[in-house]
Amino acid sequence: MRVELPEPSAEERAHSARLLALIRAEIAAAGGALDFARYMELALYAPGLGYYSAGATKFGAAGDFVTAPELGAVFARCLARAVAPTLLDGGGDVLELGPGSGALAADLLLELERLDALPRRYRLLERSADLRQRQRQRVMRHCPHLQVRVEWLDAPPPGAWRGVLVANEVIDALPVRLFALRDEGLFARVVGIAADGRLEWREIRADAALGDSVSHALGAAAASLPTPYRSEVRPMLAPWLAAVTRTLARGSAFFIDYGYAGGAFYAPQRRDGTLRCHFRHRAHDDALLWPGLQDITAWVDFDALGAAGAACGLVAEPFVSQAQFLIAHGLEAVFAAAYAEAADEGARYRLAQQVKQLTLPGQMGDAFGVAVLRR
Repeated sequence: MRVELPEPSAEERAHSARLLALIRAEIAAAGGALDFARYMELALYAPGLGYYSAGATKFGAAGDFVTAPELGAVFARCLARAVAPTLLDGGGDVLELGPGSGALAADLLLELERLDALPRRYRLLERSADLRQRQRQRVMRHCPHLQVRVEWLDAPPPGAWRGVLVANEVIDALPVRLFALRDEGLFARVVGIAADGRLEWREIRADAALGDSVSHALGAAAASLPTPYRSEVRPMLAPWLAAVTRTLARGSAFFIDYGYAGGAFYAPQRRDGTLRCHFRHRAHDDALLWPGLQDITAWVDFDALGAAGAACGLVAEPFVSQAQFLIAHGLEAVFAAAYAEAADEGARYRLAQQVKQLTLPGQMGDAFGVAVLRR
């Protein structure tokens, strides 16, 4: 996938160079080949240097990509209608993972207030000090009267709680291991250093852990895949899900992300996998370019998420597309109300465009799915 990308500034390049030095040191310590999962972890989360740990704007028009909550309030207002029954039935809290700019938190709180279904606490699990500050400012700007219910966490709640867990575009940023299926066998795709000092792709024989992960993920589908076939597995998904839901005693967990279900993730036509990068609203597939300056993601295997949930004692509802989910949870009424409230024709046009982007095939409507796990 060749995409023309804008050039980073001198300051941005210097930032990336500092992270690159750290990555090179890890590659050397690993004997010249660093597993991609570790590279992705450093590129996204290295303290003070990784993409999500540094201070640059990530979300919205001034960032690198736009999430559903950044488009406007329609997404949050429909989601509020989905989570409200759980809160009305048993009370409790909302725990949002990876809350980004805070747009979802502010709009969800306001709509839950309209529905008379406010949580006891709205808890945001966010480790980045910079993002916490942005989220706090967003809440104070849009719903200051509700800020007393909002609190920030460094880790999942240690004690038993009940309510609703929300994760919008979170799983896609969990590190993945890359593999290549070739006639000669299974290989791990790793990161090395070329003679000129640049990062480069390498392949080494897969270790036993990767072999087990790939065998479990592919199952019978392996026999029908063409070679070479490259894709990814997310071994940390199951332990991560167990950690974030361990103390959820009763309630629902909503996971919204781009991905595939029904055995479609490892399809023969997807022979180059789903790894994608985002830089200033351009999507491309060069994950080794400018570490620390671009987002790195991989699509979600919702079948694997369901299996991980079952292992945690969670019960999965039928998987649906984002469009199906929004329609089932009041999109028509939300749109009608927002249309009536719109200040002018320009606002009504933007609202219509927002709904199109959220629901149309080829945009977020079918690329994104919603998995609901309940306990």
